[in-house]
Amino acid sequence: MARHLITSALPYINGVKHLGNLVGSMLPADVYARFMRARGHEVLAICATDEHGTPAELAAMEAGQSVREYCDEQHLIQKDLGERFGLSWDHFGRTSRQQNHDMTNHFADKLAENGYLEERTIEQIYSPSEERFLPDRYVTGTCPHCDYDRARGDQCENCGRLLEPTQLINPRSTVTGATDLEVRQSTSVFLLQSALADEVRAWIEANDHWPTLPRSIALKWLDEGLHDRDITRNLSWGIPVNRPGLENKVWYVWFDAPIGYIGATREWADVPKEEWADGETERDWRSWWYDSPDVTYTEFMGKDNVAFHAVSFPITQIGSREPWHKVDLLKAFNWLTYYGGKFSTSQGLGVFMDDALELLPADYWRWYLIANAPESDDTAFTWPLFQQAINGDLVGKLGNFVNRTLSLTRKQFGEQVPTGGTPGAMEAELAAGVTAKAEEIAAHFERTEFRKATRAIRELWSLGDAYLEAREPWRLVKADTEPGGTQSGRDAAAMVLRTAINLIPVMAEVAAPVIPTAAATALAAVGQQPSGWPTVDLTALPEGHPFEVPPLLFRRIEDDEIEAWTARFGGSGG
Repeated sequence: MARHLITSALPYINGVKHLGNLVGSMLPADVYARFMRARGHEVLAICATDEHGTPAELAAMEAGQSVREYCDEQHLIQKDLGERFGLSWDHFGRTSRQQNHDMTNHFADKLAENGYLEERTIEQIYSPSEERFLPDRYVTGTCPHCDYDRARGDQCENCGRLLEPTQLINPRSTVTGATDLEVRQSTSVFLLQSALADEVRAWIEANDHWPTLPRSIALKWLDEGLHDRDITRNLSWGIPVNRPGLENKVWYVWFDAPIGYIGATREWADVPKEEWADGETERDWRSWWYDSPDVTYTEFMGKDNVAFHAVSFPITQIGSREPWHKVDLLKAFNWLTYYGGKFSTSQGLGVFMDDALELLPADYWRWYLIANAPESDDTAFTWPLFQQAINGDLVGKLGNFVNRTLSLTRKQFGEQVPTGGTPGAMEAELAAGVTAKAEEIAAHFERTEFRKATRAIRELWSLGDAYLEAREPWRLVKADTEPGGTQSGRDAAAMVLRTAINLIPVMAEVAAPVIPTAAATALAAVGQQPSGWPTVDLTALPEGHPFEVPPLLFRRIEDDEIEAWTARFGGSGG
């Protein structure tokens, strides 16, 4: 049994996340964690709300709340939505908690001791009318690279270039719209990334097993020249900088947020023992993060977060000169778009997590998103494609197989695995094919190849369909003898349905990482509990074993629903 530490990019605190956010980090991390648990590994899945930085202040201001009140409320909303989507975190923490404050200051102290922090006088935007220096996201203006007129002071949303507020053309205050801004001098703390560039490059180049997307992004950053980074901000909400003369500054959110993975793991360890899961005897956060060669650490995130996790956070770890565990595998995703455009709350475009659960149970969304995960390129969500995936895969394959197998068996033999008949060459061929396909599915999950895994799951489900169509138990049960055989038609039908019933747990458990609720329902119907990754034995459920016909696992999505949802959430409908 191996030990697997799994994290996803921390969802930002300002509002409910959309389906693109979900499939870009949290959902694939959960599928991978569920798969690794099913394989018998020890798993620690950690996530948290990312609560610092200017967007939190701006969102709280708009909501008419203090930042603390706003973050308290939004954390509970995001935790609830994640759990309702079946995200099986071992702990969902908060970067605003004391554990992350302590860890962030620890790293800052170590970096300072080792000579990798430096105070510098810099030019910053000052707003006389607001009587304050404006943090980067409090400044909006025209990007000097692409002329986008709503670029933020830290990054242009249009071209993706990192910026400084002083680079913006025609800058204005994001809060008040004031344009009488001045450039004044201020003291900031810089992380000397340039001094550690060679070390982080060597580490990245050694990770040649990473997928192309994160490696290429990380190396592009390094090839363009790694600059020292200002890691303090003029904000009241955040982790205070513990340095004389800088009492009015906090650490930059992109400095403390990745450290939040460690902080949230410390939160997990600090949970009172009476809240631990059954069988837990120890929670040692250091064994997962510090001098931990027995741990494999996998991170999931969208491509916009890669540089911070593949370059900046490892630099923080390296510069501490302590044996912190750096990521072993970084899985990055492209964008899930909505009909080719961006999800937008303000424009009423796209589906957000709360909307999705209002329409359908989580497994519908989990299946579609993982089956269409934007792994190699951007992927567009459209309602017709969603309908096709649900009706074709979940309803037409898995749901239909379970329902018609158990319904036909109940009609002909009662609610128990039927007795009689002897398996033959076709059953042996089915068992071999299912075994090979289950191994293929496992290999894809191991390599975090989610679209390939779901395609192979679909193919395994199709093996069951093809078997029933070839054997036709509904005809056999009426025949005097099995065609080409010596046993009676009824005995042959009993054997075919017994084989099919034994296929149900395999079909369910290979898909359980993606559709856990439906998989558990299918298993319960044949008297089984989720038990891990399946061993293919099409005689495991013995003759006479009871079952029940469950309600339909999935329902069809009708055309009028697609029309209504398209009208409600936007999109072309085509």
